[in-house]
Order: sequence, then structure tokens, then C-alpha cells
Amino acid sequence: MEQSSGMSFGRKFLYSLANMSAAVSGQAVSTWLLRFYVDTLKLPVPLYGLGMTLYGLWNALNDPLAGHISDRTRTRWGRRIPYIAFLSLPLAVSLALVWTPPAGLGGWALFAYFIVVLFVFDTLFTFVILNSTALFPEMYPSLTERAQVSALRQVLGIVGLVVAMALPPVLYTSLGWPLTGAILGVVTGLGLYLSLLGSRERPEARGGEPLALGPALRYTFANRSFVTFVLTSLFAQFTFVVLPAAMPLFVKYVLRLPDALMTVIFLTVFGSAFIMLFVWQKVTRAVGPRQAMRLSLVVFALGLIPLTFITSLTAMLVTGVLIGVGLAGLMMLIDVLISDVIDEDQLKTGTRREGMYFGVHGFVIRLSIALQGLVTSAVLEWGGYVPDVVQSSRAVLAIRMLMTVVPWIALALSFVAVTLYPLHGRRLAQVKEEIARLRAGAGTSAG
Repeated sequence: MEQSSGMSFGRKFLYSLANMSAAVSGQAVSTWLLRFYVDTLKLPVPLYGLGMTLYGLWNALNDPLAGHISDRTRTRWGRRIPYIAFLSLPLAVSLALVWTPPAGLGGWALFAYFIVVLFVFDTLFTFVILNSTALFPEMYPSLTERAQVSALRQVLGIVGLVVAMALPPVLYTSLGWPLTGAILGVVTGLGLYLSLLGSRERPEARGGEPLALGPALRYTFANRSFVTFVLTSLFAQFTFVVLPAAMPLFVKYVLRLPDALMTVIFLTVFGSAFIMLFVWQKVTRAVGPRQAMRLSLVVFALGLIPLTFITSLTAMLVTGVLIGVGLAGLMMLIDVLISDVIDEDQLKTGTRREGMYFGVHGFVIRLSIALQGLVTSAVLEWGGYVPDVVQSSRAVLAIRMLMTVVPWIALALSFVAVTLYPLHGRRLAQVKEEIARLRAGAGTSAG
């Protein structure tokens, strides 16, 4: 019999608001940073590139470090909640400051501000969002609740993505960037503090001797379940970055549509995913997370087929709906799968290490961004792509390949990895039973 968290739907919703805040803050920086610093403030492109390279390195390294620190934290308020409670306000302020440099800065002075504020924002973002996410497997032990809450988190994450992409253009044209940044900061902070009303740490999760950094990393990468999971996620996440990167080229040079229609296309994809998240929740409960992941990979791959031949907006919007169907499953199942990995790890190490697992996962996923850049440039170079001209048939083929063949290869590799993922069927049921016994025993001891 599945264990229940005893949390009401309202508290689950409140907890999931943190994912909206993560999407608002993270996506706003990803989408508008280049536009603001290079186009508006005239930061030289080489300095922007240098800053983003340094930021990318720090972004990758701070995930496992923050996770390890969180796992070793011991306070009377818990391991995770203090970071969310005390750092959410500084995070909101730092997000606002990204868009509020002192007047008159330029050149190296603007670069220095850019680097400092970005590093502060990213460090706070990592500590707050990682700890909020780390509460998920601890709070919700059953597959039923994990599927439900993961779907809720992704739904609110989609809302956050839409806010981050659609709201700034409306705001900065009338209010300016500083006020726009302040509004984004308020939305981010409000969501995070409301999420605390739905957050809870289990006292028994704090038990066990925390591992030192070396053994923690060794146990993590020696865990077959985690290695196969993280490869599954890496290749799936690769498709999440290569498709949006290639989409503007596809719309402009293949469909020959204005850039403004990009928003309509993305809203179609996310709208479809929004609805289908609840369908995948039921599928996951019926067939288990591993099989549901395999199904979602296949459905997502099939949804890309029309991109090999479509030439109109109508066809693109229909395809967007199809893509959203499989995308929803992939979005929802990542957190469900890693939660099972963490449960199994507790049985092996005697301690819960959500921080380290989510941190290392975050580090590995950064590789998908680097991989996307290499693959995209190589394919476009092969096709003879030249910016702002009518593309040759070979260049059009290269762009179509970025939208179809390249993602298909990644999805096939993801499918192989999840097929090798050992936590399913009897093994997963055994892990669930042993975790339930541990929690029941801890509850009896506490009583």
C-alpha cells in the first residue's frame, strides 16, 4: 500500500508555486539578458561573451556544491527550509538588480557590474531552487502523489515561462527596465514565500551521518540507477535546448514567417503540454515511471515528423500541439525518476542526499547546453547557412535536420538509457516497501 504525505491539494499547490518562481526568474535572465546588456546598454559583445562563459562555468560548478552543503546542513528548522526562508528575499532583490545598473556605466565598469550581479543572482538561485526541489521526494513518498505534484509543478512552471517571455516586452516599453526588474523580483519572491506554506521537512530525513564530498560524489556516480537516469535526462534535455535554438531559423527561413509568430507557436506547444500533463499523470500511475518515460520519448519523437515537410503556419500550429503531447510527459517524469533514485540511495548509504543528486543532475544537464552549441554550429556549417539571406536548399535541409534528425538521435539515446534504468517492476516495488518500513519505524520512534 502506498504511503501518503497527508498534504491537502492546497498545500501541494502552494509548494508547487516555487517552480513558477524558478521559471520566472531563470527564464527572464535567459531570454532578456542579451537584449538588455548588449542592445540597450551597449555592453561590447566580446565582454558579454566572456561574462557568459564565466557565468556558465560557475553555474555548472555551484549545483553540486550547493547540494552537498545542503545535505550536510543541520538546524532545528531543517536542512532545506532555512535556505528558502532566508535567501528568497535576497534572490528577489538580486533579480531586480540585474536590470538596474547605475546610470552612466559602460565598458569594463558595466562588465564588472554585470559579472558581480549575475554571480550573486545565480548563487542565490541555486541555493533556493535546489533546496525547494530537494523537498519534493522527501515530502511525497508515493508514485501517485509524485505524479500529481510533478504535474502541478510543471503546470506552474509553464505559467512562469509564459510570464518571463511575454511580460517584459509589455512592461519595459512603458515602465522601463528597472521597474520591470522590480516586478519580476516581486513575483519571484512572492511565489517562493507562498511555497513555504506548503513545504514540510520530515524529521526522519535528517537522520544518518552525512557523507564527505569525495565519498558523496563517488557513491553518486557509482549508482547505476542514477547514471542511467542522468543519461536519459541529458539527451532528453538536449532536445529541449536544440529545438528552441533552431526554431527561429525554421520559422524565418523554412516557413518564411515573421518573427512575431514565434510567440504564437511557443504558446501552442506549451498550451498543449499544459493540458497533457494531467494525462501523463494518469499514464504514469498506470504503467510506472520507466515505461511512461519510454512512451513519452516515442510520442515526442513522432510529434516531430511533420517538421520534415510542413511549410505553413497552420501546419506548424498543429505540429506544435503534437509536440506538446510528448513534451508534457518528459517534463513531468524527470522529477519522478530522480526521486526513486534518491529513495534507493537512502537504502544503500543510510542518509537522504537529495541535494547532491539534484546538484549533480543540474551540473550534467549544463552539458546539454554546450552540446547544443557544438551540434547546431556543425550542422549549420555543413548546410552552408548564411545569416539574413535566402537560404540554399542544403541550408534549409540543415535547419530541418536540427528540428528532426538531431532530436531523433538524442531521443533514441535517451530511450536506450531509460531502458537500462533498473528501478522498475519488482525492484522499484521492493525499494518502496523498504522506504515505507524505514519511515514507519522512524515515525514510531519519534512517537
